[in-house]
Amino acid sequence: MRAAIFQMTSGIDPAANAAAIADMAARASGEGADMLFTPEMAGYLDRDRQRAAATLRSEADDPVLAALREAAAKQGLWVHLGSTPLKDERSDGRWANRSFMIDDRGEIRARYDKIHLFDVDLATGESWRESSVYGPGEQVVAVDTPWARMGLSVCYDMRFPDLYRALTNAGATVLLMPAAFTVPTGKAHWHILLRARAIEAGCFVIAAAQTGHHADGRDTYGHSLVVDPWGDLVLDMGEQAGLALAEIDLSRIEDVRGRVPALANRRSLPMDVTLS
Repeated sequence: MRAAIFQMTSGIDPAANAAAIADMAARASGEGADMLFTPEMAGYLDRDRQRAAATLRSEADDPVLAALREAAAKQGLWVHLGSTPLKDERSDGRWANRSFMIDDRGEIRARYDKIHLFDVDLATGESWRESSVYGPGEQVVAVDTPWARMGLSVCYDMRFPDLYRALTNAGATVLLMPAAFTVPTGKAHWHILLRARAIEAGCFVIAAAQTGHHADGRDTYGHSLVVDPWGDLVLDMGEQAGLALAEIDLSRIEDVRGRVPALANRRSLPMDVTLS
């Protein structure tokens, strides 16, 4: 599979973000890519909640999703929209951070709402409360593509290996982890976490990332990665926004799992812990 990774600096104009992704879809198709992967919050990235509330739309009316479906069909290219924020999707009034898998006819093959929400106060003074705005997803989602069964997740999810255990139990061999990582946590944990998830699952990991300084004032880490099942880096995009292609040899999965049969040796454990 030839994967095209779009490392973005998404802003507060959904039309501009959609146009940038559509342009990259055309470029990726022209370079022979099978699928385009975008980061978390590819459609809109804004921590000004009042401004976002006036801008966001429901899935049915979202202009970014509509533009990407059109681009996928026009280019004959599968597109993974890492995520985009949507409102009017939940009964509790909170927004959804939703990922989409779109096929080469522009049809939506899968949806995934981010399960784990990032609530933290950082030593830098930054404070994040995703759960005050976004509601958590409730479904673990894997989707079949012409190349592999892919397991969907978003950003902070990568810190919770039980999610990837469920996905590999369901037969996923490629794990998608689009993100908008902060710079301090990116420097400390990004490469380590992604390589660990790939190694323990015996899977490829594809992680398209946000990068640089954004219109809402935040900075993101970049370093979109493709990691093979042995933990080797197939691609590291550094900090520059743009498009990169990676050749993914899916036969590598069987080879690595044969040498380290962790999935075959894995056991279901009781939830109760015996203290002594």
